[in-house]
Amino acid sequence: MEYEEFEKAVDMFGILTRVSKKDIKKKYLKLSKKFHPDMPEGSDEKFIELKKNYEILCAYMDSYYFSFDKDEFRHQFPSFTNYKNWNK
Repeated sequence: MEYEEFEKAVDMFGILTRVSKKDIKKKYLKLSKKFHPDMPEGSDEKFIELKKNYEILCAYMDSYYFSFDKDEFRHQFPSFTNYKNWNK
């Protein structure tokens, strides 16, 4: 997967913030009805592109991993950077 393909998929699904696989699937089903070849706005090319983009997003979400080092934790949860006070 190339980053440009990933960006294109994100644009097609209109993803702006964090999203779950369930949300992606809902959006995919909605768009698949819109772009289905039997619909007025639909076409084979657009429908195939939608399916490809859906697969790209699902593959990315399935292969994503978290690194549990201190820097990654601070980046994801900046409000908890003073974790030494938790034990007091």
